[in-house]
Amino acid sequence: MLKQLITMMLLTLTIATTHAAEHTVKMLNQSEWGYMSFEPSFLKVEVGDTVTFEPTTPGHNAVTINYMIPTGANRYRGEIGQPITMTINKEGFYGIECAPHLTMGMVMIIQAGEDDITQFKIPKTLPKQAKRRFNDIKEYAIDR
Repeated sequence: MLKQLITMMLLTLTIATTHAAEHTVKMLNQSEWGYMSFEPSFLKVEVGDTVTFEPTTPGHNAVTINYMIPTGANRYRGEIGQPITMTINKEGFYGIECAPHLTMGMVMIIQAGEDDITQFKIPKTLPKQAKRRFNDIKEYAIDR
């Protein structure tokens, strides 16, 4: 009986993890969003999905903005010029930045789940270009 229970639990865990999607985001010097950008700059995912940030051009990293992620969400800080894979573990919005280029507006939004994008808060303390890019991304997501 115990062996059957353990087998069922392992099977359930295996099935649950096979549904997680893998997403790739490029870190670029230029894209349709302008200079210093993530492509895509808006990504809708599900809890359990992974997002890999690829340094397509040198000098970039991906960092969760700690005050712009769900409470209890995993925090990440990639090394400059290195890929990093983030596992999305909480529903909500994730603000992501490239640390060296935050002042140039290199940010993106990851939406996990079905929360209303109009509820995404953009802190007034962010650099001007980052606020502008977040607003542009938010408007893009609303129009989708």
